[in-house]
Amino acid sequence: MPPRPFPPRRPPWWPADEPWPPMGPPGRRAWHKMRGRFFWRLGGLFALLSMFTVGGCSLAFWLAFAGAERFHIPRGAVPFLGFSSFVIVVIAFTLIGRSLRRTALPVGDLMEAAGRVEAGDYTARVAERGPREVRALTRAFNEMTERLQKNEEQRRNLLADVTHELRTPLTVVQGNLEALLDGVYPPDEAHLSPILEETRVLSRLIDDLRTLALAESGALKLQREQTDLEVLMNEAAASFQAQADAAGIELSLSVADLPLLDIDPVRVREVLANLIANALRYTPRGGKIQVTGAVTEKGVAVSIRDTGSGIDPEDLPHIFDRFYKSADSRGTGLGLTIAKNLVAAHGGDITAESVSGRGTTIRFTLPVEA
Repeated sequence: MPPRPFPPRRPPWWPADEPWPPMGPPGRRAWHKMRGRFFWRLGGLFALLSMFTVGGCSLAFWLAFAGAERFHIPRGAVPFLGFSSFVIVVIAFTLIGRSLRRTALPVGDLMEAAGRVEAGDYTARVAERGPREVRALTRAFNEMTERLQKNEEQRRNLLADVTHELRTPLTVVQGNLEALLDGVYPPDEAHLSPILEETRVLSRLIDDLRTLALAESGALKLQREQTDLEVLMNEAAASFQAQADAAGIELSLSVADLPLLDIDPVRVREVLANLIANALRYTPRGGKIQVTGAVTEKGVAVSIRDTGSGIDPEDLPHIFDRFYKSADSRGTGLGLTIAKNLVAAHGGDITAESVSGRGTTIRFTLPVEA
């Protein structure tokens, strides 16, 4: 269905400093026109090359006839020279046409596919053909559209996940407040505490989204200071000890002598909290979580090892990707991504090792010198 044309008169609510009708991005029809103009230009180039080729061969043919007597070329060889010139012209036309066709058709396909991407169709792909340079361009275009398609899917999944995560606490808050206002529940601590807890859940989710946006845009500012990482690790483990005891999980800490690090203690504490919380989420009752810290050649390495169900080999390479969630994931898909970005902001790196059914080890390294 073609889009409706804009009315000729400017609406009263339209800004006075913007032109009417608005100039939007070109649609598919405009991309078809661009492709047509491109082929017309190629045709003109082909005609120009043809003229030069014919002119050059005609000149060569004339020189051959003119020089036949001077160089004592037999008369019987002159027709052969003419036929050879004709063959050269045909071969030249064939080579030029073939080269232009091999280049023009893939470029035309790329232009049409670019129009589809501009219209929002990220499934557009182009067959790799033509010269090596055009094939490389096509390959890069296909990789770009594949990433765009994945990002679009992740964006939609993020909206669905965030909507789901927001709906539950908002429903609890709304239901309890309505019950309090209607006099169903008395305004005591037993009925006000769940409301407060759900607001904390909302606050954590919003903070996670904000931290991720700042980290990925490069706008996250670290408040570095000389910090004892062992103290941070003890505080992080102690904050989860009650939760681990209630779940029947053994949470242990093993730290060697660590040097002082020039880090942001709040952000590193956030990394530790995300990783320990993630390990608790997937470790069954009776399991173990071990947090260790040691000095290595690359810096100070911190490992969080659990005896949970492990990560599927197909999911393992993607667990640090934005919004990536495995089939059995119960989170928003932000915790590990935030941890990765915060570690990278400190100049470190983070890795994951896992064997399905035997647990997971996530290790991050912080440099000793910033």
